[in-house]
Amino acid sequence: MKETLTLTIAMALLLLAGCKVGPNYKTPAAITAPSFKETPPASFAANDGWKAGKPSDVGLKDDWWTLFHDAQLNELEAKVDSANQTLKVAEADFRAARAQIGYARSNEAPTVDVAPSISAVRDSANEPYFSSTLANKGEGNFALPVDLDYEIDLWGRIRRGVTSAREQAQASDADLKSARLSLHAELAIDYYGLRSADAQEKLLNDTVTAYESAVELTQDRFEGGAAPQSDVAQAKTQLDQARVQRTDIEVHRTQYEHAIAVLIGVPPADFTLPLLPLDSDSQGMPDIPAVMPSALLERRPDIAADERRMASANEQIGIAQAAFYPTLSLSAVAGFQGTSALNWFNWPSRFWAVGPALSQTIFDAGRRRATKNITVSQYDATVANYRQTVLTAFQQVEDNLAALRVLENEAQQQHEATASAEQSLDLFQTRYEGGVDTYLQVVTWQTAALNNQRNDIDILQRRLDASVLLIKALGGGWDITKLPKS
Repeated sequence: MKETLTLTIAMALLLLAGCKVGPNYKTPAAITAPSFKETPPASFAANDGWKAGKPSDVGLKDDWWTLFHDAQLNELEAKVDSANQTLKVAEADFRAARAQIGYARSNEAPTVDVAPSISAVRDSANEPYFSSTLANKGEGNFALPVDLDYEIDLWGRIRRGVTSAREQAQASDADLKSARLSLHAELAIDYYGLRSADAQEKLLNDTVTAYESAVELTQDRFEGGAAPQSDVAQAKTQLDQARVQRTDIEVHRTQYEHAIAVLIGVPPADFTLPLLPLDSDSQGMPDIPAVMPSALLERRPDIAADERRMASANEQIGIAQAAFYPTLSLSAVAGFQGTSALNWFNWPSRFWAVGPALSQTIFDAGRRRATKNITVSQYDATVANYRQTVLTAFQQVEDNLAALRVLENEAQQQHEATASAEQSLDLFQTRYEGGVDTYLQVVTWQTAALNNQRNDIDILQRRLDASVLLIKALGGGWDITKLPKS
């Protein structure tokens, strides 16, 4: 009979331990669209580089920068993961979040403490309300108690805590991947900014050389009486302005180089990149696989981080709900206690005590209700953050698709405008040398040609930047299957 009662109680406790109060998590619906509004650029469609993708596709990989086929960029990007300090901070945060799982999981097991002690006590013969005949010369106390305390998880509070910690660790891992993606994208943008500055510098060096020849031409024509001195002044002004623009480019290039150095964990003083100008004839745009809007939710690490925080916040509601129910704990103590070292560990010196304890808060002036309301509000905030992150992701994809589409057309138009300006400059230089036109016409078309040539380089840089940002907006090769499971 006694064994049956014990078994019944044990089974009841096991059944109760399987209970969990509070809401079960279900991912809230995100604000999505069936398709993107923007269509890919014509070049994407021509080379079949834009197509619907799934998380299992391998079109975009972690080393997505290799799509640009730039050896120097590949070499720089490879240094980010091992040397970037911002990334190391995110990695340390993830390790701390991972360790928090173990801390929460420890609550699933009993806590065992041991507190050995040795003491000597002598009662005073003059102690109030104490018979002096009972006084002794002192007594020793040798104790070795082992305490056990175990909370039975009746309502799922502990299990929800473990789940919440696991989901926070997953969010931290997604934050790490999001930081990695951002840093690699930032490096690519700075790199192409530097190469654009190199192209601008090369153009301005060529321009200065051409303008120096123009100054010599006007000087010769002035000395020969074929041109006024104003032509010389105009030619020198053009030359000086080109030199100023070339000097200004050095500031931008230096800043890009310093930014790259910091991203790869190197002091700017110890880092130098050789000149490598962008070349519109050889620099192609990468083939970027597309995703459907629904798949985008599974490819963005920042979206995954916010979704995991929602799940964790949902567990906190359950933990707050469990506070309304009784807490059942099992306590036990056992050990040895003697009057001296000689009988400390004798079998008659053993002692033990064991028993359950049930506690229930009767009145707390609304503290538990307020705590639950706080967790509900915090969960609602995570839902709003999640949906806003999704909207922002769609905006970034649409923005960069639009930028690539528009810039592709703009690049073609700019090439034509540059060719026309260069042709006009050649024509008016010939007419000036033949004495048909004034040097003002040459100056005008020198300025127009230089501006158009610089615009060519600027548009190429913007197209490359938009390509990098589109890859970043698509998740850069990451997908939700890469989240840690535990």
